[in-house]
Amino acid sequence: MSEVVETLVRVVGVLAAFLVLPLLVGQTEHKVMAHMQGRLGPMYAGGFHGWAQLVADGVKFLQKEDITPAAADGKVFRLAPAIALVPYLVAMVAIPLAPGVVGADLDAGLLFVLAVSAVGVLGTLMAGWSSANKYALLGGLRTAAQLLSYELPIVLAASSVAMAAGTLSLTGIGEAWQPWWLIWQLPALVCFVVGGVAEITRPPFDMPVADSEIVFGPYTEYTGLRFAFFLLSEYAGIVVLSALTAVLFLGAWQGPFSDQLGWLWTLLKTGVVAVLVIWIRVAWPRLREDQLQLLAWKVLVPLALLQLAITSVVVVAMG
Repeated sequence: MSEVVETLVRVVGVLAAFLVLPLLVGQTEHKVMAHMQGRLGPMYAGGFHGWAQLVADGVKFLQKEDITPAAADGKVFRLAPAIALVPYLVAMVAIPLAPGVVGADLDAGLLFVLAVSAVGVLGTLMAGWSSANKYALLGGLRTAAQLLSYELPIVLAASSVAMAAGTLSLTGIGEAWQPWWLIWQLPALVCFVVGGVAEITRPPFDMPVADSEIVFGPYTEYTGLRFAFFLLSEYAGIVVLSALTAVLFLGAWQGPFSDQLGWLWTLLKTGVVAVLVIWIRVAWPRLREDQLQLLAWKVLVPLALLQLAITSVVVVAMG
């Protein structure tokens, strides 16, 4: 019976995190961008500093008419938002907040999270292909190109950390982390964060949804709750990217009083990375499509391979 209760608690905890953290990231983005750009941002919904703005947006989306274009592939069109959102929920199951504070402590947790989170991008590709809209199709093709280009540096950078830790378990990597890894694995950290931002099509890598070029790309024909799912999947992607970065490169729960407050350290580090992702959106202009590919293949991939080679030499020398 205790195992059933423990499993239920873990499921409820993961669901609560999935429902709350992306909304917090969204609200933080509103406020951080507003302050960086010298404006107020949402201030009225809910009273204090517009804390309920995202709730109001959700209610607005619920009230909007749900439209499926006549020429669209109906089944794929309706399924795409779920494909974009659900994988991030599944990925959160394997990301630990502290030893023992995790939905499922998998021996190959790193591979599981990378594989599952990559599936979420396919939802955007499905949306672009099924919408029967030339702008949506172009956005979907751009999404596919970004996935192919940036998945490689992400995997190579994560492999460097796994090799240094000697395990694919995210809990094991967090426990093996040392402060000097911040210097040693810094190139891998840069490759991982930049590649992750590109994979979830965040600015300056938002060419698939570039409104000044292709309306809103794969999401052009979406309305109501399905459109809201795509927006929520973007914030959920930021949470997964930030939490995984915290575990792999920032020591996750390691810090003062980590025995009692380890989970808090993980959340704080996740929040810092999320704010960094928001700052990148505000500070950098959108790249051209050719610049996107050049950055991946001529900068990030060689840098990640170099980091992997250095890690191999150090591990062999220390072993």
